[in-house]
Amino acid sequence: MNRYRVTVDTGGTFSDFVYLNEHTGEVTISKVPSTPDDPSRAILQGVETLLGQDVRPGDISFFCHGTTVGTNALLEGKGVRTGLLITDGFRAIYPVGEQARPYGAPIFDVMYDKPALLVPQSLTGEVRERVDFRGKVLIPLDEAALRETVRDLAGQKIESLAVCLLFSFLHPEHETRVRKIVAEEMPDCSVSLSSDIVPQIREYYRLSTTVINAYLQPILARYIAQLERRLNEAGLTTRQKYIMQSNGGMATFAAAARKAVTTVLSGPAGGVTAGAYACRMTGFKNIITFDMGGTSCDVALIKDGEPSVASRGKIEGRDIAVPMMDINTVSAGGGTIASVDRFGVLKVGTESAGAMPGPACYSRGGDMPTITDCNLVLGHLSEDNFLGGRMRLDSAAARQAVETKVAQPLGMDVLEAAEGIARIIDVKMEEAIKAISTMRGHDLRDFMLLAFGGAGPVHAGRIARELGMAGMIVPLYPGVYSAIGLIMSDVKHDYIQSRMTPLSDLTPQDVNAMFARMEATATEELHADGFEQTQIRIHRALDMRYAGQGYEITMPCDHEPMRNGRLDALRRQFDAQHKAMFGHSAPEELVEIVSYRVRGIGLVPPVEMPTFKSTGATLKDALRETRRARMDGKDIDCPVYQREKLDVGLTLTGPAILDQLDCTTVIYTGQTARVDAYKNLIVT
Repeated sequence: MNRYRVTVDTGGTFSDFVYLNEHTGEVTISKVPSTPDDPSRAILQGVETLLGQDVRPGDISFFCHGTTVGTNALLEGKGVRTGLLITDGFRAIYPVGEQARPYGAPIFDVMYDKPALLVPQSLTGEVRERVDFRGKVLIPLDEAALRETVRDLAGQKIESLAVCLLFSFLHPEHETRVRKIVAEEMPDCSVSLSSDIVPQIREYYRLSTTVINAYLQPILARYIAQLERRLNEAGLTTRQKYIMQSNGGMATFAAAARKAVTTVLSGPAGGVTAGAYACRMTGFKNIITFDMGGTSCDVALIKDGEPSVASRGKIEGRDIAVPMMDINTVSAGGGTIASVDRFGVLKVGTESAGAMPGPACYSRGGDMPTITDCNLVLGHLSEDNFLGGRMRLDSAAARQAVETKVAQPLGMDVLEAAEGIARIIDVKMEEAIKAISTMRGHDLRDFMLLAFGGAGPVHAGRIARELGMAGMIVPLYPGVYSAIGLIMSDVKHDYIQSRMTPLSDLTPQDVNAMFARMEATATEELHADGFEQTQIRIHRALDMRYAGQGYEITMPCDHEPMRNGRLDALRRQFDAQHKAMFGHSAPEELVEIVSYRVRGIGLVPPVEMPTFKSTGATLKDALRETRRARMDGKDIDCPVYQREKLDVGLTLTGPAILDQLDCTTVIYTGQTARVDAYKNLIVT
């Protein structure tokens, strides 16, 4: 009996589906217009596409979803009405934050404003209690006063509540009791405890993360419940239904609903996971992933085959302290709108036409020129071969949008205007790549650019060339590559516990005892997710620093229990790592362990992408047409090939355009592309 894995990455314009037949290894894909008002409608449509191919619902054994529901709610400020409870006297922690503005342009912006608080001071209540930095209770929890505060918040019709008390990561009992009292006073209110979400030092980051979880949790929980109901009604009842997390691992529907904050980079994380697989598949160890979709562009660096993972990050200026793929996102996609302001200045972004009305060429009511419209005007996209011919693009509407909204106001030729808009968005994306590479000491000449997303391979060739990169890789299914990453992921749960102690004061037994408690929790949760002991892996790490430093370095630890002498070796490794990262070390200084980290991994059977053999087809067999196109300021007659017909081992030189169902690839003059055994395009 055939068994299928189904994955879907929901984007701003299209929802991308990948169907893997586990029995034959065959991979098929589909793209469905997104339904932003209710993403589950598009998901059900994509599932029904597979069911319409003589596949029974019971044949689908695995489902994974990269979602933007939480991300969009955060970016658009459409979370639920949220309250905050904090220790008496410390209500200013949230508005004060880091006391700093971001780097870059905001430093020079005299009108700069920090992002608005997700919880205003009017919805912030203080709790009479106090715990010291050792976890000792100085002032017991005043339950009578707490009930009055909770009733006051209930009268303001809050839907969710964040609780962040001082040093609750050492003494969580007060927060636990707060949750019970809130449940009695406001039984329908969602509650997020900082001691559950992120039990670690630094009150502001812990508070900000907990607030974001509370702000998003009811929305994501409702969405997941609705999605599961619809899937069950369609007959998809497999237990293996997952949501992608920001850390590059999956979580069950129930786990994701509890910790909504872990899904804010759900979609882009799939692409980075697939990028790590591309390193093994192509033999290139250093890759920068370049995911340009309809509304945004996400870039991430993979060094020596390992993606960079951060312990905290920012989303639109809001701090989140959970493990996440180190992804840099900019507002640059196929739907990004170009316009001329009242001062005659050309602006490209940040607004996007999205799925509705979409670019002008989609004929859905849009009249503003987008990047997709510009690429069509430039001849880079096929009017009659978009989505394999299933969707016709209106080149006249695209040309009119560029001409009336940009070219005429600026007194420019239409082609010059379209090319100028494309170059501006390219520079914006080049800056995003530099921010994670050259600005961190990496040499871009050592990196290949892995181009995917619906618009990525259209722009990547020129970007790789202008940045002086080693070349470009375009995978077989670039338009749905993030969804392909979802079929390669394992279930991952991250745990952290802060407990600052000088390394010299600890014994191996102390460290082992701490890890043992966390590992027991990880194992229990993975067992609940349906994994046997043989399918579980545990990774351990320690956050370490020189005493008094304001930052830590995460040092991996052996899974085996620590023995005598191991802490001394760990100290030497820390000194060496500090010198490698910062150019100096201090072997004579005291070192502290700040936090303990455990990652529990539930292993999903691995997937291998199929390989292909040469059929003897020639380059001429793949030629569709010759089309007039503009590249690098010149109008040329450019050959257009159907990529699906390109045989293994074939080589072609630019300029050339490659059409396929889910994407278009542009090869520029001076570039050579070859097709490898996986049907990746390797462009150098």
